[in-house]
Parts: sequence; C-alpha cells; structure tokens
Amino acid sequence: MDGVKDVVQQKYGEAARQAMKGLKADCGCDTDGCCSGITSGLYDDAQASEVPGAALLASLGCGNPTALAELKAGEVVLDLGSGGGIDVLLSARRVGPTGMAYGLDMTDEMLALARENQREAGVTNVHFLQGEIEHIPLPDNSVDVIISNCVINLSADKDRVLAEAFRVLKPGGRFAVSDIVYRGSEVPEAIRRDMDLWAGCVAGALAEGTYREKLTRAGFEAVDLEPTRSHTIDGAEFASAFIRARKPAAAAKTCCASTCCA
Repeated sequence: MDGVKDVVQQKYGEAARQAMKGLKADCGCDTDGCCSGITSGLYDDAQASEVPGAALLASLGCGNPTALAELKAGEVVLDLGSGGGIDVLLSARRVGPTGMAYGLDMTDEMLALARENQREAGVTNVHFLQGEIEHIPLPDNSVDVIISNCVINLSADKDRVLAEAFRVLKPGGRFAVSDIVYRGSEVPEAIRRDMDLWAGCVAGALAEGTYREKLTRAGFEAVDLEPTRSHTIDGAEFASAFIRARKPAAAAKTCCASTCCA
C-alpha cells in the first residue's frame, strides 16, 4: 500500500523523540486504547533494570522475543525493527561477549536513540544497522536467531521480509518473533486502509493461517504460532502472538562406499 513506509517512519521518529524527552512513546494510534493495551507490561523488573530508561520508554512491542528465542552464549542475533534497542541490549547480555546482537531499523531518530542507549548501558557486542527489513544488509547464512517485536506487521511486503529472514539465517537457525495477528480470515478493509492503524501495528496484521502459510512458503519448517493476548480494535479481533519457525539444517552428506558425496 502506498505511503505505509512514510507513515511508519514519521510515527516512529516522533516516538523516539518522545522517549528522548523522558516521555513514554506511543505509535500515534489511540483507537480503543490499542497502543497501551498491546505494549504494556511486557518486561519484568529484572529485565527493565538491565537497560536504560529511555530504551524502555521507546518500546512499542507486543511481546518479549528475548525470552521466546531462548538465546545461548555465542550466538548471533538479529532484531528486525530494533527501535530504541531494548531487545538488542537484552539479547546482547544473553549471548555474552562471544556472541553478537544486531539491530536493524530504518528510522534515523530510533537509531540515534538506540546507539545512545547502547553507550549508556556499556554493552559492546552490539551493532545497529540502518536499513529496511525487506532488504537486510547482512550476508547469507550469517545469523543464528532472528527476533522482532511487533514490526513485521508494519511491512507492506511481508513475503519479502520472510524471504530475507530465511536468507540470512544459518541452516538450522531460528525465527522467534512477537507480532500481531488477526483472528479472522481477513482484516476488514476500513481498518486496512487506516494509516494510523498501520502505524499502530494492527492494520497490516496477517491472519493466523496466512502467517503460517507465508512462513512455510518462504522455506521454514516447525512453524508454530501461539496467541498470548487478545485485542479488539473497531470490533475486529486481533492477538499478540509468539511466532516460531526454523530454517532447515543443511542436508547431510551421503556416503558412497568409501567416498562421501556432497
């Protein structure tokens, strides 16, 4: 849909400026209080204490993908749409000094805020990248885990996002994101065309079955979708969900007598 990227960039740039002023960010969507209902209470006190206050203020997610992903020491993690950096910083602490956490965002203000939060947190195994989630600026097979927090729904080209996620994951790599899904067959047209509701993470949501189908079509296996919180927006039923999938492991070598063939 024309204009989605511009609206999202504008809304999230303003959200970053709010957080820089010490104010709780919002996505510019106040229909039925949808932002507060989706983004509140996602991090416990222990997690909140690990990041600067501005990172928490800038958080506009719908879940906690750092818990979902079960990160291990030494892994490389990529956060699609990293915003103020909260999930990147938490991930960096989980993977430790032998691992790396990348954050990818297209909004200048969010990247500036994230880098300031990184400096304040004193976390060194973090690298923030500027770019779009439809065009990930990392090599093939370079990431162990992809996380994202209520961002893939903001893209107007989700097939491209999922194809890119599949490309950069290593064989056996994990896709573990929090996102908004629609509980019916198709988001009502009136909601789909509302630019504020696009920025508010609901108008661009996929139906649960469609999300599963797109992941499978992109090449993923072990697809699982777990709704966690329900939301009613203009009479339509949505849910926050944990979405997991895996890139198949590389094919095992086949042995022909004494010679192993690739």
